[in-house]
Amino acid sequence: MAVSTHSNFFLGFLIIIFITVSSPVSAQLSVSFYGSTCPSVFNTVRAAVRSAINREARMGASLIRMFFHDCFINGCDGGVLLADTGSFVGEQNAPANKGSLRGFSVIDTIKSQVDSACGGTVVSCADILAIAARDSVAELGGPSYSIPVGRRDARTAGSTSLVNSDLVAPFEDLPSILQKFSNKGFSAREMVALSGAHTVGQARCTTFRDRIYNETNIDASFATSRQANCPRVSPNGDDNLAPLDPQSPNRFGNNYFQALTNKRGLLHSDQVLFNGGSTDSFVTTYSNDENAFNTDFANAMVKMGNLSPLTGTQGEIRVNCARTN
Repeated sequence: MAVSTHSNFFLGFLIIIFITVSSPVSAQLSVSFYGSTCPSVFNTVRAAVRSAINREARMGASLIRMFFHDCFINGCDGGVLLADTGSFVGEQNAPANKGSLRGFSVIDTIKSQVDSACGGTVVSCADILAIAARDSVAELGGPSYSIPVGRRDARTAGSTSLVNSDLVAPFEDLPSILQKFSNKGFSAREMVALSGAHTVGQARCTTFRDRIYNETNIDASFATSRQANCPRVSPNGDDNLAPLDPQSPNRFGNNYFQALTNKRGLLHSDQVLFNGGSTDSFVTTYSNDENAFNTDFANAMVKMGNLSPLTGTQGEIRVNCARTN
């Protein structure tokens, strides 16, 4: 997701998804991958994520977003976690990430706790991020689902140009968004479901200023309320935040889609999902049926987690998530 996403509600139902993955590489991912080497990994990550969200409700959305940004660039390989060095330029300072992607210290903390529980460096940073994103969804009131693991960490990161080309920007129109998701193997319905991650989190004024002042497919009272914290002239208020879901920014649910049907989408890239185009019917379905949204979102998240993982002898298991071994 290309926006800055920054609590404990219980949804009342649990969705467990069991999947069968058929590709030769993805087939090496398994829910039981760490069954003998670190059986406590899931409980350890879950407790750490809960603690992080209790300290700052916004962190759950940030971890979900980081997982998106990792998987969409060269697959779910932990590449987004690599920090720049004097001779290495990673993904973190690409425009879509710089100053907005957050949660790295939380992943580092979880990594330390997992290594301690495992008695060594057993679990990859890529897997920790995937599990943390899943647990963030559940902790914020969304669906839980089984997450296959066994990913290994990349020894390099994607280029700035790749980040810029593959991630969806907050100003993009529907055809471009559909194409970017299609390039990763996602249908239009799956794209809309995954966009529902914007039911939690926040965005910076720079990402929605043009919409609230210049667009017409926006509820007038909603635009006025957002203008109060986002002045017309940059750089005034550039980093001021507003919730992506105006009704419940720290609870995972279908209110995001209900907002779109009322022309209260914060970002241009949000509102184009419901603007007389081919995805209107999916937004309507999810706005009326939270169970349908949760099921589709969970399935799409598992599918995204299987984007080009490194397995077997590929990559490495990093000791420090921010740099290669």
